[in-house]
Amino acid sequence: MHDELLGLRNLGKTSAQWLHASGIHTAEDLRRLGSVGAYHEVRRRGFAASRVLLYAIEGALLDVPWQDLPCALKQELDARFDSIGTRNRS
Repeated sequence: MHDELLGLRNLGKTSAQWLHASGIHTAEDLRRLGSVGAYHEVRRRGFAASRVLLYAIEGALLDVPWQDLPCALKQELDARFDSIGTRNRS
């Protein structure tokens, strides 16, 4: 069986398994949710994913190694994710 997520840059077996378990099965699912939304879904399911997964998903969407993402973009992603957590606690 072909796993479309494994064909994306930065995403390995564990990342793909977490995404599938979170209802994210295709590159289109990732694009629709965006990196922050997809990472939020993984964390919401209780997986102990670090912020590296957030960056890896963004890198997958941009087709660049996550290590090459600019620091400013990583900070923006962090802030957007943190704002989701703040909204959910209200």
